[in-house]
Amino acid sequence: MFQLHERLAADTAEITRLSLCRVLLMRDARYPWLVLVPEREELSEIHHLAPADRLNLMAEIVEASEMLERQFRPDKINVGALGNMVPQLHVHVIARRRDDPAWPGPVWGHSPPEAYAAEALQDIVHNLRAAFAG
Repeated sequence: MFQLHERLAADTAEITRLSLCRVLLMRDARYPWLVLVPEREELSEIHHLAPADRLNLMAEIVEASEMLERQFRPDKINVGALGNMVPQLHVHVIARRRDDPAWPGPVWGHSPPEAYAAEALQDIVHNLRAAFAG
């Protein structure tokens, strides 16, 4: 049975569930940052997915990327599947701006995350859910 890794559960808020992936928002207010987690047991690599799931993952990455572009008008969308800290297969989809604190470098390890204010987190989760639904 699929279980979300405890670190992902602690660092994110759930937005929605697509046909393959659970879509999570990283709790860092500096970046519109989604994490897609294929709901498959004990996978750590994209190539471990069944061929149909690989295609579906790519489609869901595109869906998340396009939604972030519409909602945030970023300068660049970063997509990455690292898994060095969290072994469970997950893909980061991050809307980046030239004026964000880590630009042009990676967001990982740049500085500690900045928490959303409670109301701001509630608002962005609501807006992202609506964007995925609509």
